[in-house]
Amino acid sequence: MSTVWEPDDSERLVSAEYTDDDLEIDRSLRPRRLEEYLGQTRVKENLAVLIEATKGRDEQLDHMLLSGPPGLGKTTLAGVIATELGVQMRTTSGPAIERAGDLAAILTNLDERDVLFIDEIHRLNRAVEEVLYPAMEDFKIDIVIGKGPAARSLRLDLPKFTLIGATTRTGLLTGPLRDRFGMAFRLEYYDPEELAAIVTRSAGILGVSITPDGAAEISRRGRGTPRLANRLLKRVRDYAQVRRDGVVSEDVAAEALAFFEVDHMGLDRMDIAILETLVEKFSGKPVGLNTLAAAVGEEPDTLEDVYEPYLLQLGFLMRTPKGRQATSRAYEHLGLASPADPAAQAGLF
Repeated sequence: MSTVWEPDDSERLVSAEYTDDDLEIDRSLRPRRLEEYLGQTRVKENLAVLIEATKGRDEQLDHMLLSGPPGLGKTTLAGVIATELGVQMRTTSGPAIERAGDLAAILTNLDERDVLFIDEIHRLNRAVEEVLYPAMEDFKIDIVIGKGPAARSLRLDLPKFTLIGATTRTGLLTGPLRDRFGMAFRLEYYDPEELAAIVTRSAGILGVSITPDGAAEISRRGRGTPRLANRLLKRVRDYAQVRRDGVVSEDVAAEALAFFEVDHMGLDRMDIAILETLVEKFSGKPVGLNTLAAAVGEEPDTLEDVYEPYLLQLGFLMRTPKGRQATSRAYEHLGLASPADPAAQAGLF
């Protein structure tokens, strides 16, 4: 089983998921040192102390759990940690480790103090997870050789390594696995100023001429997510090259993003379709997740994990005991009168 993870395809411009054409460029934009990693100030300050202390004692770093929405830089941060420690990082993902033997192959190929990064660690197979426990605690692994009555267990010593797990669904981690991490950090959404700094840095690497107002315009529609902001930058760059003079100004960025159907709040066609479905098809009443997913033609899990978080963050959507419901802010964004408005209730709108 390969230990190199390639993210899934996605055609959605404002998705925080990877696409193949973005993957190689995204790697080139990733910071490699802690001082290059913009944002997440509290996490960086903690890590700086931990890394310096670990290097001073000449030990391996404690196992670490990174959580937070997709696209905030968990993989990048793991790579930065490995670079700062002066060790190699091996990368895999929970779904890619199908059998205990796959995990054993990965662990036995690590060098002393290497970093093993497991993305989507909440999706680990339970049998694999059981094998991981002694590896994390005692740096040993039990392998069963043979089958039936002749089977015997062999315990192998492992190099002392650091496991960095990343998850977007902390609640799906089992208690025993979560308790084995020595430290846990949650990455938060970036504010527009931090995102604008990231866009400016990425534009410099890509050789894009961009004004401060242009970077700010892209960051405002970036959903607080560096991966998405970089993707929008690349699409705006394409538009500026073909339709304008190549310089990404505020007007050019706004024009380009409107062309790609990303509105001033960073919502795309599917986001708008979800809100319009709640407001118009269901008259603003609470709607169950499965019903809403069927109405917009999307899978319930995708709706819950990919689309809803940003709508909830903006206050456009509520999760109620009876189902999903659009808020008055959603009505305002769509240019409609809220049901709470007496004129709307009287049927005047």
